[in-house]
Amino acid sequence: MKYAVIIPDGAADLPIDELGGRTPLEAARTPHLDRLARVGRVGCAVTTPPGFLAGSDVCSMSLLGYDPRRYHTGRAPLEAAALGLQLGVHDWIFRVNLVTVGTRGDDDGLMIDHSAGAIGDSEAREIVTDLVDHWEQTLSATMAGLELTPGVSYRNILVDRSAAQGHRDYAGLVTVPPHEIPRRPWAEHLPRAAGRDDVLESGADLINRLMESARRYLPDHPVNRSRMAAGERPANMIWIWGQGTRPAMPTFEDRFGLRGAMTTAVDLLAGIAALIGWKKLDVPGVSSYHDNNYEGQGLATVEALDDFDVVCCHVESPDEAGHQGDWRTKVAAIEAIDAQVVGPIAAKLEEFGELVSDPRTGAASGGWRLLVIPDHYTLVSTRKHDPTPVPFLMAGSNVRSAVERTFSERDAIGSDLRVDPGADLMEYFLRSGIGVGAWR
Repeated sequence: MKYAVIIPDGAADLPIDELGGRTPLEAARTPHLDRLARVGRVGCAVTTPPGFLAGSDVCSMSLLGYDPRRYHTGRAPLEAAALGLQLGVHDWIFRVNLVTVGTRGDDDGLMIDHSAGAIGDSEAREIVTDLVDHWEQTLSATMAGLELTPGVSYRNILVDRSAAQGHRDYAGLVTVPPHEIPRRPWAEHLPRAAGRDDVLESGADLINRLMESARRYLPDHPVNRSRMAAGERPANMIWIWGQGTRPAMPTFEDRFGLRGAMTTAVDLLAGIAALIGWKKLDVPGVSSYHDNNYEGQGLATVEALDDFDVVCCHVESPDEAGHQGDWRTKVAAIEAIDAQVVGPIAAKLEEFGELVSDPRTGAASGGWRLLVIPDHYTLVSTRKHDPTPVPFLMAGSNVRSAVERTFSERDAIGSDLRVDPGADLMEYFLRSGIGVGAWR
């Protein structure tokens, strides 16, 4: 058996007035998804467990078969794994966004953009490098044990290694993702300690001190002056959030007996892939936005299917379009995924033929399955994630439905196929209706 998983990140949405009351999934031209939905099954999955926020860390972990209630320790540790950082069991890891905050007029004090205008890698690295130098000069005592590592675009990782010596503890720290407070007063959502313990307060104080220092330093940075002169959003503040410690996760092969690989532009998904023992496929030109190399991701997945049992293609662009409130780009991203990712991958899978079992030995050959599922909703209307159960489409060997449905939010919620918790979906996808001999 060969398996492919396609994650159009944040593609699910609510009806939009500008689309005539349709969602982007319903409005987009998706002939390949339409065909697969007719011959496969459509349902919904609860990828956000109770008590968790609907973030890609939690939701992607769920849909890949790892229950966040057991394995999730924070978002930042997952991204740190993608950067190959060596982490101790007592180290605390944080996500650091370069963000744009308002400084004048009606925008003053508001979180304007969680991505600093989709800042590029080279500009972001220059800013981060200079910011660390500034901290070393002005906050030298505070910097003991702290390491800030550039990631992709606006995403960076901060590690505090001093916790092992009992200097700081962040167990009671409460942080808020910047993409959850678009155009809202950021000062009302600064990191805070849930309790009143002095150690916890010092941890919160340290994080806020770093953020305030960056807010004062970054507006006059040469990169930001150039960006503003070009009409681009500056990275005029940092936002620290998503803290946690190193997770312990069994590999996918240990759990399911299958070897996997993934293509993604996002450190978070690459980190999850690394932790579960999947190979990351290097694809030139991949990005989180609509300038993404969709064709390259589709081709890389197609080629990897010859060598791996399970290949996952994660495409970030619908999510970023949703965060910008841009329904046009979200529809265009979904159409590009259908044409350049879903179409070629489905065609490749079908070359593996039908699943055939030897009646004498029970051994199986051939067969394929495809799963298409957004990790969560990203609402154009609010520019935020939403925990509504997501639609999924499953097609391939021994997958049949008596009711023909479309791959849409409405049909998924109306289906009798609902997977709760969503972490059970992967086992259902891999094994339902298939004999033990066909698992590999």
